[in-house]
Amino acid sequence: MNFSTSATAKRQPDLFRKFFELSETVIIGKERELKLALTCFLARGHLLIEDLPGMGKTTFAMLLSQVLGLRLSRIQFTNDLLPSDIIGTTIFNNKTNSFQFHQGPIFGELVLGDELNRATPKTQSAFLQAMEEHKVSVDGQTYDLPKPFFLIATQNPINQTGTYPLPESQLDRFMMRIHLGYPDKAAERKILIAKDPRKNLNQIKELFSHQEILELQELSQTPHVSPALLDYVQEILILSRQMATQGSAGLSPRAGLLLVQAARARAFIEARDMVLPEDIQEVAPSVMGHRLSGTEHALEIIQKVKVP
Repeated sequence: MNFSTSATAKRQPDLFRKFFELSETVIIGKERELKLALTCFLARGHLLIEDLPGMGKTTFAMLLSQVLGLRLSRIQFTNDLLPSDIIGTTIFNNKTNSFQFHQGPIFGELVLGDELNRATPKTQSAFLQAMEEHKVSVDGQTYDLPKPFFLIATQNPINQTGTYPLPESQLDRFMMRIHLGYPDKAAERKILIAKDPRKNLNQIKELFSHQEILELQELSQTPHVSPALLDYVQEILILSRQMATQGSAGLSPRAGLLLVQAARARAFIEARDMVLPEDIQEVAPSVMGHRLSGTEHALEIIQKVKVP
């Protein structure tokens, strides 16, 4: 398909403008976080939202499901949840005299893992293959997950009661980690006036068709990345390893690849056919922070690398 002449490509600016207009009616004052989430989705990554309870993490994920037109599957994590509760299980059918696989909630287009770090590490690990390969294996059989497949996990700060830290292998499967944070004064006033913006969720209709979503994900990786910009990314990777702290080993090649993919998607959202250094700078803290010792460490590295 020639994406440059496709109907989806021509509608792209209008689609994204409507996306942010609709989203603002539910999630007020968080356009930057919404843009990062859309960037992550278009780049076929997975998103981790970390914040205190009551900040709108779950509402944020449900909004994306509504606007993007993705079939939502929600998993509420607790300390007694089992891997089979997520992936599914094989059950013997007396009528057919055979075993049949019953799909778990992981088989959704947008899977919301609510409070992921309240589950035990064994249950958390049930996501690893799904996030990396977009498939799961049960009793020697492999099952493909839907396309698109987008996992949004929320977690509370690790110092809260009843939480388990996510292992590095789990964190590395997330393309981005974002924090919603407290709203500014003007946004909070709008929330208080509206009483509960979440009531607008039911009024939002899907903005994208299934085919448009798949096309947009393909289109998001078409912006050109110059050799000079790849040098810039490599310098960031190298410096992260040189500045490795006790709790961080530096960025892996996979982190570099995800950084480039996210930067391409951001350039695409901005209707550009070439990635600029500011695209790297905008997505880098969210891509790097959870792989290093925090966002501040990521920002320090970015500031030290010469911009091409």
